Amino acid sequence: MSQALNDSIKYIKNKIGDFEPEIGIVLGTGLGGLVNEIEIAHSIMYSSIPNFPISTLEFHSGKLIFGLLKGKKVIAMQGRLHYYEGYSMQQITFPIRAMKLLGIKHLLVSNAAGSLNPDFKKGDLMIINDHINLQPESPLRGLNDEAFGPRFPDMSQAYSKDLIAKGLKIAKAENINCHQGVYVSVTGPNLETKAEYRYLRIIGGDAVGMSTVPEVIVANHMGLPVFAISVLTDEGFPEDLQPVSLEEIIATASKAEPKMTYILSQLISTL
Repeated sequence: MSQALNDSIKYIKNKIGDFEPEIGIVLGTGLGGLVNEIEIAHSIMYSSIPNFPISTLEFHSGKLIFGLLKGKKVIAMQGRLHYYEGYSMQQITFPIRAMKLLGIKHLLVSNAAGSLNPDFKKGDLMIINDHINLQPESPLRGLNDEAFGPRFPDMSQAYSKDLIAKGLKIAKAENINCHQGVYVSVTGPNLETKAEYRYLRIIGGDAVGMSTVPEVIVANHMGLPVFAISVLTDEGFPEDLQPVSLEEIIATASKAEPKMTYILSQLISTL
């Protein structure tokens, strides 16, 4: 992986020159609008970067965006990668390692998720304060490269308490309905059955999705403070479970996106 990363970094640096990003951002399904807030300096398609995985989803554009947001130099992944696309966990998290090597000091992650908590409704936001990993393997499986991090990284504070407090304060000041809770990461791409939603709630989940946790594990492995936020796009309440389509999920994400964008942009201004 080291050689593959070196080749990717060499190519990217050749394209961006002396631009040195401070903050990395991962934009989830239906949540690419934050890019409109960035004063873009450079844009690189994943497909042009050596060894870089390519998003296979038609609604993920697959670009690295470099620019200024609230006066901070950022790099944004416009389109993330998922295990259900057929990639390995190492491929999914390859861009996170690349962003770290490019110089980022914080990682901000967004996603679309289904609510498991009856108090959290469709269209609400949830700042992630912990997670349960039900993905089939860890991105750290295999030989460990000590240059990246320790063999057994601690995950007791996977999400930065300081960044969570700042995010909640920003939301409260703007009267944005924003919860905090536990995110359960599953493989997908199918949504859950009634029994599965019930199980995920019983084990402590407040929201469920198909991403985020692999990236967070790798960020912690490399010592990157993480802030993660979910837009709750559907409700997985077994007693009244309704069919949901991708179109509905994207529509709900797009409607709630301005609130999430506001929180992220204001948070970035404090870093």
